[in-house]
Amino acid sequence: MQPTPEQSPHHAYPDHWEADVVLRDGGTARIRPITTDDAERLVSFYEQVSDESKYYRFFAPYPRLSAKDVHRFTHHDYVDRVGLAVTVGGEFIATVRYDRIDATGRPASAPADEAEVAFLVQDAHQGRGVASALLEHIAAVARERGIRRFAAEVLPANNKMIKVFRDAGYTQQRSFEDGSVHLTLDLEPTAESLGVQRAREQRAEARSVQRLIAPGSVAVIGTGRNPGGVGRTVLRNLLAAGFTGRTYAVNSAFAADQATIDGVPAHRSIGEIGEPVDLAVVAVPAGRVPEAVTDCGEHGVQGLVVLSAGYAEWGAEGRERQRELVRQARSYGMRIIGPNAFGIINNSDAVRLNASLAPESPAPGRIGLFTQSGAIGIALLSGLYRRGAGLSTFISAGNRADISGNDFLQYWYEDPDTDVALLYLESLGNPRKFTRLARRTAAVKPVVVVKGARHSGSTPPGHAVPVSRIPDATVSALMRQAGVIRVDTVTEMVDAGLLLADQPLPAGPRIAILGNSESLGLLTYDACLAEGLRPRPPRDLTTAATPQDFRDALAEALADSNCDAVVVTAIPWVGENGEAESGDGEVLAAALRTAAATGPAKPVAVVHVEIGGLAEALAAATSTAAVPPVARASAPAAPDASTAQADRAVPPTAGAAPPTAPGDHLAQQRSDTGPGDTPAVPTLGRIPAYPAAERAVRALAEAVKYAQWRRQAAVPGKVPEFLDDTIDEAGAAARIDALLGPDPDPRGRSLGHDEACELLGRYGITVRPTLPAPAPDAAVAAAARLGYPVALKTTAPHLRHRADLGGVRLDLANEAALRRAYGELTDLLGKPTELQPVVQSMAPRGVDTVVRATIDPAAGAVLSFGLAGAPSELLGDTAHRLVPATDRDAAELIRSIRAAPVLFGWRGSAPVDSAALEELLLRVSRLVDDHPEVVSVALEPVVVATQGLTVLGASVRLAPPPARTDLGPRRLSNY
Repeated sequence: MQPTPEQSPHHAYPDHWEADVVLRDGGTARIRPITTDDAERLVSFYEQVSDESKYYRFFAPYPRLSAKDVHRFTHHDYVDRVGLAVTVGGEFIATVRYDRIDATGRPASAPADEAEVAFLVQDAHQGRGVASALLEHIAAVARERGIRRFAAEVLPANNKMIKVFRDAGYTQQRSFEDGSVHLTLDLEPTAESLGVQRAREQRAEARSVQRLIAPGSVAVIGTGRNPGGVGRTVLRNLLAAGFTGRTYAVNSAFAADQATIDGVPAHRSIGEIGEPVDLAVVAVPAGRVPEAVTDCGEHGVQGLVVLSAGYAEWGAEGRERQRELVRQARSYGMRIIGPNAFGIINNSDAVRLNASLAPESPAPGRIGLFTQSGAIGIALLSGLYRRGAGLSTFISAGNRADISGNDFLQYWYEDPDTDVALLYLESLGNPRKFTRLARRTAAVKPVVVVKGARHSGSTPPGHAVPVSRIPDATVSALMRQAGVIRVDTVTEMVDAGLLLADQPLPAGPRIAILGNSESLGLLTYDACLAEGLRPRPPRDLTTAATPQDFRDALAEALADSNCDAVVVTAIPWVGENGEAESGDGEVLAAALRTAAATGPAKPVAVVHVEIGGLAEALAAATSTAAVPPVARASAPAAPDASTAQADRAVPPTAGAAPPTAPGDHLAQQRSDTGPGDTPAVPTLGRIPAYPAAERAVRALAEAVKYAQWRRQAAVPGKVPEFLDDTIDEAGAAARIDALLGPDPDPRGRSLGHDEACELLGRYGITVRPTLPAPAPDAAVAAAARLGYPVALKTTAPHLRHRADLGGVRLDLANEAALRRAYGELTDLLGKPTELQPVVQSMAPRGVDTVVRATIDPAAGAVLSFGLAGAPSELLGDTAHRLVPATDRDAAELIRSIRAAPVLFGWRGSAPVDSAALEELLLRVSRLVDDHPEVVSVALEPVVVATQGLTVLGASVRLAPPPARTDLGPRRLSNY
């Protein structure tokens, strides 16, 4: 909505202030500047506000707005006078206004930096978090316009508004003057205000997902009159799953006298239903979707699952259709899964929702699954079903024009029914937010991710994402820093998910291996070594081993304090007649599960070859009924009646403590019963089974690394305080402003050598001086100033840091050596004007490394480290961490490259000064974190000696700071 020319003669309509937000109850609303065209909306809004709310706003009875009031509240200059409105369905539900004032409280202009602020929220929408969202946005607008403080007068009885200000987290002062509460808020964001904002974001977005995933009623729009078709299939699946709420079939082509279809009430529109509908599944052609959305929005539907195709995956016209779909739905306060979605499933016994095209609903379980691909979703559901795994929730988001994986991370974070989150992602719409949410979620439950479309230029159609310049290996490293378990294939994701959902986390990397095949045990041993685990020599039970032998061996391994996890390998055993028998795997499964249930809480994985029924029996849910001892026999016997009761689930004990880690619900139920005893009431948990040793070990290795991350994350790192004494943040900021100038080039500029050295010096980073050497005599003079021995090197872009091409000559001890090297350099590589040679004094011997920091538009600020030359450039042996880096991040950074042993005494060499290197990394991190204008820093080479280090080369690039959407007020992504 654009203003008229008279409204803002000097300042254009600030369309970047427009934003869609999620409110406390999960509904959406739009925040935008008020314009002169809003006069009628404002009057209508005010008429619907109660007399009490009007009194709180104006401190007196104020039944209606005068023409002068309407003009004042709709005419703004967007600098000193600003008004914002919250709209739903195009109508106002709340407003906020600030007016800049001077020290005496009179209207003022800049440089006055204080403004008076006032809110008004319709009574019907109070309690939805509207005022809190408005405060975030009006505060951001004010900061943009140079306002640093808000002043507000509030009546003491207006407790709701006082609470909004008090809970915002800003630094504030309160006083009681002339019968009202006077509040002053410092608008500079604080750690508390950012924490409040993110906590509200989490609650609101989780609630918006809950409204979709746990509806009280569902309408399927586009239910076909004949069997088959998308809509009819969804309706059939809803009924088959036993949805606990009300179900409606909607099709405008239904006959007027048709009352039901498949036993479900049939209607020609949502409006005909006459009862509230929480969720609408839209399965009509794309051209008819807008009509369906309008019908839903005007009758209070809370959310949509749009299965219809024909959107952004169809090109430019489809992309615009998709944008309009999102705009239309949000205007009514609705959120969307889709379009081009496969559907959603919620296996909670209180819901039992299958609003999807999945032919078979998976069993209930503790895994949450999100996928952006319907085809991958089908494959994952099928794979989980075959392996007996259960799901808490499943979402296939299609083009994910609105609801994304970030929203479901918000939901799963505190969902008591989900222990593990699995995500198949083809794009990251908001990578910074994903990393932040994943880190928080991973601190309480595992997050396993497969990233499809990993290569440049292969972003799936329909997905609006920022372009990233960093390689996929860097993305993977940053995910791991956030605690995300990044795997390469959906098979690996399922393998890891099964282990994490059903087993406790390992305490370390020590792995016991036992089984009845020496060869399979050795394969498992080798796989453990390849994954960086510490396997113990395999224990061979021989091919004559019975289920009781497996049980005793497993119980013994679990009881061993030197074992953190166990891999059981099993092949068909040899019967009494000497022939191999596949046998009935249920007896072996019962033996293994009994040992696991009665032993210490450690993860167990089974690798099996052609043992019938073993995997299924290990995956089945079991009861707490007593399990008889497994009889010793040369071959398994048929299960008796008590064993056959194993499929009955028993609810948890009332008042039991919630699990603190994956599998803890199993660990807490294990007793101290000895391996040879019959437990009175054991709980036999699922044990994951794998057809190959490599798959089981890889899943276990991921669990080991994740458990280690959890332990480290419990005590977060910090930035050492000593850095503050040697960092001139204000001086650096002033210098950056001067270097960029009043009208900076949006493309940025690279600093000259002296400029870069000066800026780095303000953060305690000293670059070894270099002097230009345009001629041999100049080189000799430079060496005389610096002192021998010296290095002579070229600075031409194509030769910089290329010692392999002869562009660097070291340890030149005297003038003769320097002149000789100069002649050789110019004879070999070109004229001095092309080579741009410089002279530099020699640094102490050490290991050449490279330190970089870059601002990536998708991932944010990234700190990188590697050894200089071939290791990092040819082999890609570079480690990465997100900025700001802590002392722990810096220590891990230099130890996580494959060539790290070179730094720590490899082959008898002296270890380098790792403390000095870690300090340098922290200083670079602080520089780019404090000053977002610093978009690139490269220190190369950094020679790290046994004591201290020397920075021999540096480059810095500045640019106007990119927008930080993760630090601004809450808003939904624009598409």
